[in-house]
Amino acid sequence: MSTEDESEDTPQPLVAHLTELRDRLLRSILAVLLVFCALFAFANDIYAYVSEPLRALLPEGSTMIATEVASPFLTPFKLTMVTAVFLAIPYVLYQLWSFVAPGMYRNEKKLAIPLLVSSVLLFYAGAAFAYFVVFPLIFGFFTSVGPSDVTIMTDINRYLDFVLKLFFAFGLAFEIPIAAVIMIRVGVTTADDLARKRPYIIVGCFVLGMLLTPPDIISQSLLAVPMWLLFEAGVVFGRMITPQGESSP
Repeated sequence: MSTEDESEDTPQPLVAHLTELRDRLLRSILAVLLVFCALFAFANDIYAYVSEPLRALLPEGSTMIATEVASPFLTPFKLTMVTAVFLAIPYVLYQLWSFVAPGMYRNEKKLAIPLLVSSVLLFYAGAAFAYFVVFPLIFGFFTSVGPSDVTIMTDINRYLDFVLKLFFAFGLAFEIPIAAVIMIRVGVTTADDLARKRPYIIVGCFVLGMLLTPPDIISQSLLAVPMWLLFEAGVVFGRMITPQGESSP
């Protein structure tokens, strides 16, 4: 048998990994599409629910509008697709976990599973905080400070882009404890070192709040303060998972 034939008969681990990765990506995409198909009939209802925080505060006689011909169809369509991805995140992360878990040590798996579950729950918590706490406050502020002779008529597509940005900003901000725990666990830093950098972290939280939210002090503070508190939670949990006998520099 020639060398070429031997190389063809030798198993190719990389090809097997790529094949598995392809299969898991296809499963994830299929899960998102199935959720989307189940939700599509309720696309307008989903948009009505998401837009309720603003519509409830609009002055009498004001309404939301569509300034583009296809917006009444495309905007709920886009929101339904984002919602499908949002709801399918646990399954998508399960597929990711199933792909990487075989290459992890047992102690790594014991830490990774709680972090994975916590990251999903924290992202959902961030989005819920934005919807139930942040939206009523900032929309109440925006609708009350405008000139009295200006009729508020928000474009449905612009509104969706605005709230999706806030959903993801708050969802990602709520992942701060996970990031802190991971950095502490892998030895990038320590809980005491993070605690000493607290003043810089607080300033960074307000800077990120300024960049990720509308240009008003209310929404910036509503993002920055939870980020700071979540950082403190990450420091606390980081101290809890620090191996016994490990000293801080």
